[in-house]
Amino acid sequence: MDFSIAALLANFTDDKALTLKTLQKKLNCHNESSTRELQIAVDALERVGILVKERGKYRQVREDDVVEGKLRCSSKGFCFAIQDDESAEDIYVRESQLNTAWNGDRVLVKVTKEGTRRRSPEGEVKLILERANASVLARVKQENGDYRAVPLDDRLLFELSLEPDGEDLKAALEQLVHVEVLQYPLGQHPPKGRVAQILGSDAEAASDLDIVYCKHDLPRAFPERVLEAAKRLPNRIRKADVKDRIDLRDQLTVTIDGTEARVIDDALTLDKTDEGHWRLGVHISDVAYYIAANSAIDQEALKRGTSVYLGDEVIPMLPPPLFGSLGSLNQGKDRLAISVLVTLDEQGQVLEYDIQPSVIQVDQNLNYQQAQAVLERDSTAAIKKLGVKSKELKALTPVYELLDNLFALSQSIKQQRLARGSFELNLPQYEIPSEGSKQSASRYLSAKFQYDDEGSLGVMVVSSLLPARLIVTECMLLANQLVATHLKALDVPAIYRLHRAPDFADVQELIKLADNMGLDLSLEDEETIQPKDYLRFTQQFAASDSEKILTYLLLDTFKPAFYGIHPDLHFGLALKDGYTHFASPTRRYPDLVIHRLLHAIFEHGRDRRSTRSKDRVNLRHSSCHGQINWNVLPPDIQHEFEDYFTRITVHLTERERLAQDAESDLEGLKKAEFMRAHTGEVFHGLITGVQSYGFFVEIEELLVEGLVHVSSLKDDWYEYRSRQQKLVGRKSRRQYRLGDHVEVQVKSVDYYRQQIDLVAVGGGSEASDDDGDSWANEDEGNGHNGRGSDESE
Repeated sequence: MDFSIAALLANFTDDKALTLKTLQKKLNCHNESSTRELQIAVDALERVGILVKERGKYRQVREDDVVEGKLRCSSKGFCFAIQDDESAEDIYVRESQLNTAWNGDRVLVKVTKEGTRRRSPEGEVKLILERANASVLARVKQENGDYRAVPLDDRLLFELSLEPDGEDLKAALEQLVHVEVLQYPLGQHPPKGRVAQILGSDAEAASDLDIVYCKHDLPRAFPERVLEAAKRLPNRIRKADVKDRIDLRDQLTVTIDGTEARVIDDALTLDKTDEGHWRLGVHISDVAYYIAANSAIDQEALKRGTSVYLGDEVIPMLPPPLFGSLGSLNQGKDRLAISVLVTLDEQGQVLEYDIQPSVIQVDQNLNYQQAQAVLERDSTAAIKKLGVKSKELKALTPVYELLDNLFALSQSIKQQRLARGSFELNLPQYEIPSEGSKQSASRYLSAKFQYDDEGSLGVMVVSSLLPARLIVTECMLLANQLVATHLKALDVPAIYRLHRAPDFADVQELIKLADNMGLDLSLEDEETIQPKDYLRFTQQFAASDSEKILTYLLLDTFKPAFYGIHPDLHFGLALKDGYTHFASPTRRYPDLVIHRLLHAIFEHGRDRRSTRSKDRVNLRHSSCHGQINWNVLPPDIQHEFEDYFTRITVHLTERERLAQDAESDLEGLKKAEFMRAHTGEVFHGLITGVQSYGFFVEIEELLVEGLVHVSSLKDDWYEYRSRQQKLVGRKSRRQYRLGDHVEVQVKSVDYYRQQIDLVAVGGGSEASDDDGDSWANEDEGNGHNGRGSDESE
């Protein structure tokens, strides 16, 4: 099927009843084969009681004891169904109750046993909504004449029967292979697969990119129908394209982006109004203009959800030329855009703004180093460090004043952001030394892509950003915020970017750990967590010698950002009433559909209550806020967007997290490859976490983390103190505590699992006399004797 059961059921919102024809339209079933598959799926769901048919329409049956979740399993067979609502309980599912579901699958679980204060509720898988593993990495073995694939991921508790598929499977025997799943388990029949690619004798012999592609089932090319549709796109701006757009081609316009950027989708302008205020223009490439809803390009973009950045290689969300010449704001070329034109005072306060379809022409494409050289033009040493030649700098003279003013204004915008409680993190930048064989890893890490906004953490990370880049970031954050405010004021459907406040218990634990490290943290309100608390924390961290480890502890309290359909809190940006992603439509699907929504407002929005009303409002300007008491969009368009956004938000969040996992996996493999070549060497490290089974150490020169297992501490019996986050030797009084500096030797490296085992050879600290009998009073402590101990994680 081209659709999943999850996608099918996502259409049944608010007990809505739908005809089969409506479902065909929503799921893009346009041929006989897909229509027949839909009928089979609907009939099956009716038989198992998920759907009920009434007067020719289908309605979903909802039961209080049936919940939807995503399976997370361990190698020992323990599985939990994790619900999308973070406040909801996880449901424990025994291996015998999985009913052929695999780790990562989205499932409906029937709760069979209520939870208690100490135990999670239990349940059984009632229905598999969506399979997470369309393919697996596996090792091939032969058993009784049959070839079988054993997944490398030990959370996948099955083997696949391999189909020859016209190839001799002997070549794949005892090899690491990429297996495409042909048939999932059915009753007593095992899953079936075929070898799509032989990667090598083991993970170390395989290409790290191949491993990441296969492990996360990433697409290597666009389907032919998408490429054919892309070929039909225009290669230049036509007269009809600029109709009803404001013409901004006469304004001095710049872009600031990385040297490795494949597509540039944002540009900036700045001038003064007659009243002496700043008029900032944030111009975003209008690729949505070329992509019709439900077209082949749109369907593939939704399926991918986001671009994935794997070092020098990009898996784009859109095909060329949209991810390329047509979608990129290239110097000297006319380009379509959606522009947010903001009037601000000298303090960076927004006075008014409007959102317009526009046509622009970029006067200067700058990279971050060039823009920074302009800002540093009176400092020869700084310019030399940036690698910008004097002739190159002189050629940028026309934009000197513009960049100076943009930088000054961006600092004022930043102060407004900080004043409301938004905070920033100072995190170190990782880069492998670039001599000899380590060059490829260095290039990957230095070229790693970051969005020009708050990023995947949901909070600004500023340590590795040039001030010139922060110009762009502050402008994009403001544009995203204002678009969200405008859509909320118009009361139209939208996709919002949400970031929940940390759990109170996690913050209390942070405060205790910080106290152990000599830092006095406190909350403004003892009952709620506010962004201003975190702003104050980070300011205190900056004055501490333990800033890095404290920032890591703060990160551990964060909740992941996600997409939703209701305006709500974005904790990291201290926005209570909504924030959206608008500024990267060539790379993120939520941004693309926000552009599509804006076009619907431009073309179909009702600017007055009725045709008889003489009082109109400007739907593109902030002056209309609070003036509208009617539905801006026609009912059919309104309902279409509401329905569509409801169906896709969970999928978009999951695709974003998959992209993050893939990018992190490649980085982890690069680190493991580097550390394997340095087995036996000694490095300086920082203890970043302590558990009963050992402590984690970050090698400071490389920001690579490994584990010193308690079994390697053979000089004493070590007591675990959970409240102080440390291991203490009973006789020697040596302690290994959070934030201590140690010397470690690289013992071994598991490349595929990216696990680095270390041995402590020096450092740590001495426990004070006050700790002499504390283990006797700490009920969570556990003793470990390194001599002969084999405690595992």
